[in-house]
Amino acid sequence: MVGMALVCLYPTLMAQTTLRTDTIQEVVVTGTGTQHLLKNAPVQTEVITHKMLQQYGGRSLEDILSGLTASFSFNEDDMGSQMQMNGLGNSYILILIDGKRIHGDVGGENDLAMIDPATIEKIEIVKGASSALYGSDAIAGVINIITRKYTEQGMLMENTTRGGMYNDWRQHNGLGLRFGKWGSLTNFQLGHTDGWQNTATEHTAGTEPPIYDSKNKTVNRYTNWQVTERLTYNITKDLQLYASGSLYAKRIHRPNGKYAHYDVHTYDLQYHNQSAAVGGQWKLNKYDQVTLDVDWNRHAYEYLFTANTLVEDYDKSAGTRYYPYYPYLPGQTQLQSDQRRTMAALKGVFTLPRGNRLNAGAEYRHDWLRSPTRVAGTTVSDWTTALYAQDEWQQNFRNNMSLHLAGGLRLNWNEQFGIRLTPKASALWSIGQPWRIRAQWSQGFKTPTTKELYYRYVRQMSGTYLYLGNTGLKPQTSNYFSLGGEYTRGGLSVTLTAYYNKVRDMIALVTIPNYQAPAEYLVQYDPVKTRQYQNIEDARTWGIDLSARYTWKELSFALGYNYLDTEANQYDTNHDRMHQVTIDGMAHHKGNVSIVWAKNLKANKAAHASSLGGERGRIGVGLYGRMSSRRYYQIDGNGKGYHLWKVTANYEAQALRTKAKGRGLLYRLEAGVDNVLNYRDRTPHGLHLGTTTPGTTVYAALTIRFNQGKKIVNPINKQSKNTNQDEQD
Repeated sequence: MVGMALVCLYPTLMAQTTLRTDTIQEVVVTGTGTQHLLKNAPVQTEVITHKMLQQYGGRSLEDILSGLTASFSFNEDDMGSQMQMNGLGNSYILILIDGKRIHGDVGGENDLAMIDPATIEKIEIVKGASSALYGSDAIAGVINIITRKYTEQGMLMENTTRGGMYNDWRQHNGLGLRFGKWGSLTNFQLGHTDGWQNTATEHTAGTEPPIYDSKNKTVNRYTNWQVTERLTYNITKDLQLYASGSLYAKRIHRPNGKYAHYDVHTYDLQYHNQSAAVGGQWKLNKYDQVTLDVDWNRHAYEYLFTANTLVEDYDKSAGTRYYPYYPYLPGQTQLQSDQRRTMAALKGVFTLPRGNRLNAGAEYRHDWLRSPTRVAGTTVSDWTTALYAQDEWQQNFRNNMSLHLAGGLRLNWNEQFGIRLTPKASALWSIGQPWRIRAQWSQGFKTPTTKELYYRYVRQMSGTYLYLGNTGLKPQTSNYFSLGGEYTRGGLSVTLTAYYNKVRDMIALVTIPNYQAPAEYLVQYDPVKTRQYQNIEDARTWGIDLSARYTWKELSFALGYNYLDTEANQYDTNHDRMHQVTIDGMAHHKGNVSIVWAKNLKANKAAHASSLGGERGRIGVGLYGRMSSRRYYQIDGNGKGYHLWKVTANYEAQALRTKAKGRGLLYRLEAGVDNVLNYRDRTPHGLHLGTTTPGTTVYAALTIRFNQGKKIVNPINKQSKNTNQDEQD
């Protein structure tokens, strides 16, 4: 595949640094909503830096997070990523792109394919409840994807093409322009894979014998594409306005087999996303600013029929009357859900006397869901408004000792569940230069989603499973506690954090007796199992996060380990008593390790002194491992433990055509072998997998960038020296 030209928004050559300047000097914003050097952030924040992203060469966000941090688990299928973070699932993890919520619910799971890895500058991960700042969906933590920005005058173009086995392609193109006060950034991405099949065995839920020549794939063939546009206008140097929008589409091709109940798919899955946003930022002074954002998002999910099919349908005029034998022809579609969200947010950061710093704001959110075949009444909606404030206070003492405190409070007002306050408090105690201690307590609050309240879903893979919403659900609340220590000296950094998260009225899918389902559903579907969203009495997750990194000359070593245990008290309707269960998807042990060698290549001095400007570059080689113990589930078996290893290599060079103007051409070559030991999880279809990897795969990628403007300066790094009070430390 041949790419268009795309914008490259990052400094391409990075000076060789030790861990101290490469990591703890990173500027982070997610934990407190204000800028801090990583070493001075009062909330524990894990950063995946730009250098780490480049060296690792991940094909997707799932690949990046599972390969570079030990806190995440994924089990991808047609309905989404099935992400977990420290024992809690996708619905408890808030995903942000440049501080704004991602929108795209596929069967309760966000479609992370909407995030193009080629546009990521860095990733900030904050673990534990962050509801005081971010509201609902942040009980487990927050992932903030920081994208590259283009702020220099002139034009940048880039093309990145990546190809791998199973016809796996990733294409990234775009264009960045800035002339005077106007700026434009256009991005395009395309993803495709033919999919793969690790086993031909189908689990048949009570039917004997099992099917041994199933056509179902472990990962189905799919194609997706996305176009994004962002326009900016600088009224003054301190006041900027913006408008942005995006279009996204994805089609998942499902195979046709010969088994009527388990292996025939007469329709593909099709998704459409659109978004639009406007806003502005007003910098009041060196430290303070006010921002306003208004955005609208839509996510639609539908069946695209590939064969003549008789399915239930509805009377479009009435919206509630169903016809169980309506014929669909190839090429016709049936809407499954149409979700729309409108948000408005006003935020201000202000420096106060006596070492205080205030972060305050107001938000409004409206959710709307239309699902003619899955929601009684067809359409439901919900709104939430909130006010929040957070104060930070810092005091420096003698002998390089300091204390940094942060406390916040959020007032939520939900249409159905009323008013709720969620507080948060965190502290950082710096004991001299090498030692830091962090502590945090925060409450979480999460109202049931419209799907959890009203949705109905039928899964027909290995028998018919019926999933039901529950209008009797209560909001979920949580208390999160963490205590951690950090040691940093020279090229060594070690962090150890213990955490405990107690969630009350946790919402989970619970298997219930079939007779408890509505009678009309039993007649219509005759389910093998019925599962309903219910409030578990309480649930607890606790564990330890360990991360260590050491840099010596051109070599860097990294190690991550996560121990996790979970427990939930669930009411057993069959025996009228409480019993303890594990939270679905929990693994006691997860880890990752990496060894990376990277070296800057010096430019030819004679050529560098000439008008041609010379050439310079960087070369790197890396070995990465990730592993997980068994993952536990209440039904359909457990996921097997595994360990996977990956080897990467890359070479990057920049030719400076005109040294005086900083113009040049950059090219970057990447190659790698994933799953070197060729491990495949051959668990039968319909049961839980530890990993969906297809075995050993090889990939290669090429990036070409043309810079016709001034030399690029990373705005994040540029600001880090003078945008916050951390510079005084």
